[in-house]
Order: sequence, then structure tokens, then C-alpha cells
Amino acid sequence: MLADQIPSEISFTWVYLPPFMITVVLGYLATLGLTRLLNATGLSQYFWRTEIAFLAFWVMLTSLIGLFYLPP
Repeated sequence: MLADQIPSEISFTWVYLPPFMITVVLGYLATLGLTRLLNATGLSQYFWRTEIAFLAFWVMLTSLIGLFYLPP
């Protein structure tokens, strides 16, 4: 059944974490890597506001990680 495959909680040592929290943290780490890459190559100069671009990348990468690696 599909309900058996959906993780309700993920055990991290002795703490149970919701899958969405892990997805948000992974999205944040991926966004940090992406923004460092954009800063190193000089492509971040094309964004009007880098803070808004960071937030947009964070939402986008969190959604993609949640969609492909942790099924809803």
C-alpha cells in the first residue's frame, strides 16, 4: 500500500524528525552551495536583489528535494 511507503517520522539517533524539516534543511544546504557557486562565477551580479534570489532558490530546491527524494 502507498500509505506504508510514506514516512511519517524519520529517526535520527534518539530524536524523531518530520520529513519536511529534513527537506527544508537539505534545501537550505543546497541553496548555500548554489549561491556560493553563483558568487564564484560572478553570475550573482545579474540578480536585482540577492536576498530575494536566495529565498526563491531555497523554496525551489526544497520543493524539488521534497518531490523527488522524500515523497509526499
